[in-house]
Amino acid sequence: MALTEADQVIFEEVLGVRKMILNRPKKLNSLNYEMLRKLYEKSRAYENDPTVKLVILKANGKVFCAGGDLTSACNFIHLGHWSFGASYYRKEFCLDYLLATYKKPLVAILDGSVMGGGVGISIHSTFKIVTENTIFAMPEVLVGLFPDVGASYFLSRLPGFFGEYMGLTGARLNGVEMLAFGLGTHFIPSKNLKSLENALEKMIASLDSPSVATMSMIINKFAQEVQVKPDSTYFRLDMINQCFSGESCEEILSSLEHLATQVQEKWVHDAITTMKSANPLGLKIFLRTIREGRSKNIEQCIETEYIAISHVLGRTFSNNFYEGSRAMLIDKDKKPQWVPSKLEDVSEEMVTMCLSVSFSEDDDWLPLQLPLETKRSTNVVASKL
Repeated sequence: MALTEADQVIFEEVLGVRKMILNRPKKLNSLNYEMLRKLYEKSRAYENDPTVKLVILKANGKVFCAGGDLTSACNFIHLGHWSFGASYYRKEFCLDYLLATYKKPLVAILDGSVMGGGVGISIHSTFKIVTENTIFAMPEVLVGLFPDVGASYFLSRLPGFFGEYMGLTGARLNGVEMLAFGLGTHFIPSKNLKSLENALEKMIASLDSPSVATMSMIINKFAQEVQVKPDSTYFRLDMINQCFSGESCEEILSSLEHLATQVQEKWVHDAITTMKSANPLGLKIFLRTIREGRSKNIEQCIETEYIAISHVLGRTFSNNFYEGSRAMLIDKDKKPQWVPSKLEDVSEEMVTMCLSVSFSEDDDWLPLQLPLETKRSTNVVASKL
């Protein structure tokens, strides 16, 4: 039986604790508009409720969240105008920003794959619990887009040029690697998660004003020390920096191809293969946004990404979003025909245009209005990554 819209996110209330549970497991908990709307509405309510001491974000099923529901966004657009799709991204980015600057302690339990939009709603949590089942990735360049949901902020804060590597190749990290890179805060075996939740609930119920430090003590009791495997890209940062520090995508790809003649390592081959099959315009948009993102705050990064998303949806230069969704998600022939088809055909002027507000003649375009009226502090985020 199909889930009703009301069932796609479950909200539970325990004394002092609120739980937001993604409940669309057959769709890999991908986020549709209604889920985003409800998560935003409840998150704001919990933040403003003095009786709420802790918010827990988790998911039912084997996947935390595979990202935004791009098929849903495409359907939005097919119903009418491209700006219908932009409304989806406005809601998603407002939720991402709200959770990035959240004023209540937030625990994200990432027991399974967390990708794209799933990263956006969890990456800034006070506590990010990873397990043996966790897989992290930002694979948007493969479906005609570019890493968004604040990726130009949080990926640019990774060591060296590892963020460029993650975003340009869609590479995956496991839970142990996430912990090593600071993308997770605690490694807890999946079988102990329920006990952790119970312990947090018991502690919250017993204290009038539980501190983040007290919550951390409880979580630490369940956490395990883990070691990154020797073949992990975590130990390849020197080579990754050497390649991904290039000034252009062409230079990065050339460096990778040169490295492939010197070493026989799977990550190099995979990086080359992905970059050659990915959306060239998306690759170049991401490289520009992550480079500029290093000197921006989360608010500025999300605003820039929204402008670029609007250009992609509005087909300013190409149909790549729709073609990527068709090839990878709808027809699943996995043979997208990108336009432009080569990196060298994507000019810097095209990228600049995609990052500029130029919708003055389109009455359907609406600017992104982040929830700034509450005077949210963008400095909150810095301590969470």
